Amino acid sequence: MTARPTFPMNAWYAAAWDAEIGRALLPRTIAGKKIVFYRKADGTPVALEDACWHRLLPLSLGKLKGDDVQCGYHGLVFNSHGRCTKMPSQETINPSACVRSFPVVERHRFVWVWPGDPALADPALVPDLHWNHDPEWAGDGKVIHGKCDYRLFVDNLMDLTHETFTHASSIGNDAVAEAPFEVTHGEDTVVVTRWMIDIEPPPFWKAQLAAATGYEGNVDRWQIIRFEAPCTVAIDAGVAPTGSGAPQGDRSQGLSMVVINTITPATEKTCHYFWANVRDYRIGEQRVTSEIREGIARVFKEDEIVVEAQQVAIDEHPDHVFYNLNIDAGAMWARRLIDKRIDAELDAPLKAAAE
Repeated sequence: MTARPTFPMNAWYAAAWDAEIGRALLPRTIAGKKIVFYRKADGTPVALEDACWHRLLPLSLGKLKGDDVQCGYHGLVFNSHGRCTKMPSQETINPSACVRSFPVVERHRFVWVWPGDPALADPALVPDLHWNHDPEWAGDGKVIHGKCDYRLFVDNLMDLTHETFTHASSIGNDAVAEAPFEVTHGEDTVVVTRWMIDIEPPPFWKAQLAAATGYEGNVDRWQIIRFEAPCTVAIDAGVAPTGSGAPQGDRSQGLSMVVINTITPATEKTCHYFWANVRDYRIGEQRVTSEIREGIARVFKEDEIVVEAQQVAIDEHPDHVFYNLNIDAGAMWARRLIDKRIDAELDAPLKAAAE
């Protein structure tokens, strides 16, 4: 019996940061597909199946010749559309000699790839992460190559209660676990909203607020988590002096950040987690950008350790049934929307046959 998929194929998945792809061959596994990425001379990104038509050697072990890829085994050359344009020792090229070309889009500082049906690859469906290149915001990020099911990172992001316990020395405090929250959902989105009123700021926010504004008192803190199926989470987070009007919509005296997260399944138990942290204050100070990036990297390393250990435990206890708490509501809805996308793909052949 074939195992049920854990990720949909018809989706835009972040394959790399824009700077990761250049005039060199970059292999990466995306949604179970081995793909090689590179840029043509004009900067256009290309994504090809990473297996030569002839003897299946990964094309990533070959080299670029202009805008084409030459296999490192027998020298077959494939253009950016995947069509073979040269074979050794013969002028006639077998018309079936091609490798799959995948739709790619470059947006919001990421290169996105569509591993499913190319006819459905609408660029308008790329998740909106505009903060990552908006001149009114500043920030940077990294990528984590996680040894776990991508959904464990989604679970982690949809329930920030864990900050109190996993990140107590940086962004967490008791208020996160104690504050009430609201969960709403749509056809493809889930939003978890939490306000913490008149609290002592955790170490990270206390330092940021003091450095940016000189304020050192209690704050009103917010976390608004927006999930977009199948794997993108944007977190609107910030603090403002207590009583300055932030809960009513006036954040002018506070600090805002957007924590950008998009987690791409590689295999059933590995993933690529792209993240960035962008802010609306001190945007011209590169030192602040670098300090925050490295600080958040340490925080996310704590998450990486937790979810990878969780994956090991899941593998060791395959029959264990998980029980959900109130705090799991956001993650539960996110999983339902992922399953909805998977179900639609599994049902599509049956519907087509019935028509």
